[in-house]
Amino acid sequence: MSKPETTVATNFLRPIVQADLDSGKHASIVTRFPPEPNGYLHIGHAKSICLNFGLAKEFGGVCNLRFDDTNPAKEDQEYIDAIKSDVQWLGFQWAGEERYASDYFDQLHAWAIHLIEAGKAYVCDLTPEQAREYRGSLTEPGRNSPFRERSVSENLDLFARMKAGEFPDGARALRAKIDMASPNMNLRDPILYRIRHAHHHQTGDKWCIYPSYDFTHGQSDAIEGITHSICTLEFEDHRPLYEWFLDNLPVPAKPRQYEFARLNLNYTITSKRKLKQLVDEKHVSGWDDPRMSTLSGFRRRGYTPASIRNFCDMIGVNRAGGVVDIGMLEFAIREDLDANAARAMCVLKPLKVVITNYPEGQVENLELPRHPKQDMGVRVLPFSREIYIDASDFEEVPPAGFKRLIPGGEVRLRGSYVIRADEAVKDEQGNIVELRCSYDENTLGRNPEGRKVKGVIHWVPAAESVECEVRLYDRLFRSANPEKDEEGGSFLDNINPGSLVVLTGCRVEPSLANVVSEERFQFEREGYFVADLKDSQPGKPVFNRTVTLRDSWGQ
Repeated sequence: MSKPETTVATNFLRPIVQADLDSGKHASIVTRFPPEPNGYLHIGHAKSICLNFGLAKEFGGVCNLRFDDTNPAKEDQEYIDAIKSDVQWLGFQWAGEERYASDYFDQLHAWAIHLIEAGKAYVCDLTPEQAREYRGSLTEPGRNSPFRERSVSENLDLFARMKAGEFPDGARALRAKIDMASPNMNLRDPILYRIRHAHHHQTGDKWCIYPSYDFTHGQSDAIEGITHSICTLEFEDHRPLYEWFLDNLPVPAKPRQYEFARLNLNYTITSKRKLKQLVDEKHVSGWDDPRMSTLSGFRRRGYTPASIRNFCDMIGVNRAGGVVDIGMLEFAIREDLDANAARAMCVLKPLKVVITNYPEGQVENLELPRHPKQDMGVRVLPFSREIYIDASDFEEVPPAGFKRLIPGGEVRLRGSYVIRADEAVKDEQGNIVELRCSYDENTLGRNPEGRKVKGVIHWVPAAESVECEVRLYDRLFRSANPEKDEEGGSFLDNINPGSLVVLTGCRVEPSLANVVSEERFQFEREGYFVADLKDSQPGKPVFNRTVTLRDSWGQ
């Protein structure tokens, strides 16, 4: 992908926040990032994180991290820990301790009683199926529940018995009494509390009724004094309900909700349900599989926090939907790693080369820069009689335009001498197992006299190089829209069978023997790679390909 045009990223919320501060409506800005702890964060969440934390930082305010933990059946401490880690890895820190909607369960319960006493909430005995039927449709109004006119005393009694655990899951629900004929479906007597006999990761077994997301969210914002409650456009139709609760409860503050377009990225799935399916059905190795769209997956693949923040800046913040080309994200990481990743050489498919006219037992320690433009120092590469090159860099019958090693031809070894291929040694099956070459001793740092050598190939020393495993990751899905399989199948039918190729027996230069996990490199001529966060061990490195040197998909 070519470099995107450099324009100032749009963010329609900046002038809104500035105007609120200038007018004195708010003395300072308070935002929040409110994930549900029912899965790992994905690239779409990165946009929300950068927006909420970024606005707070830009305008001298604070941003809370609040877990909207109202559905314990799908939540887990593993997800909480992963979310906290991802936010911090991305470069942000929330104000004070992390918060939980469950911290406010007592207050929410008291506010539910307030609505019952005001005649604005009732206990409904309709089954979930009956409730859907009574709700109506986009073209037809809903019908009042037969339990809508229960007395305040009866509703208080039933709600208390719900809390006491007298009824099974789904037997009753507490609903707001708003308007079953409203054109906005969210105002048709929405559920406030459901019965769920489930152990909660924060509150234990204290509760067997849990508030709905809609009832919890706005009131949690109010308790925390959130000034700008920023969410994605699918919550726009929920805003009237958000405001109804704030208007009908004695809340300490009245936040304002703003919506922005979520991030839709081609070749990518961001549904947490589908990401969990990929994990549970073992289509990937886990939530942090480098092919996943999770932040943990991008981290393990070698993406940097800066590249993801820069990507979020490039796409901007607006209310217009659309699909972003994943090439923009790949451009962001290429740009970052080109400037900041040290260079190294790794031979993916080693072919042994014996330099027959090089003195036996002699070793030269060649110094190569760790980066061509940055002052990162040098790395030492021993050069001796036996080296490895990549098997693809020699062809007995070369295709047109081949500028590497051929019988009788010459190439330059990167940072070293010019060599000539004299003989190819084969095994009984006719496979080339070794090359015998000669070198020109006068070509270290100099061009050979009287001839021009066009090709430059990478290499590693045979004795000192380190065996490693290299994992070539590619896009997980074949189609730009994985949700739509051309033959009518599911998103699973769009999985790219070539999304992971594992190469063993690769050889990397000795300076990478004890590489630190998450250290990133450009393997010359091969791409950008990272030492695997989980599987690398001292002396036994594993490298994941972050991205190719060029956009091979766009060609």
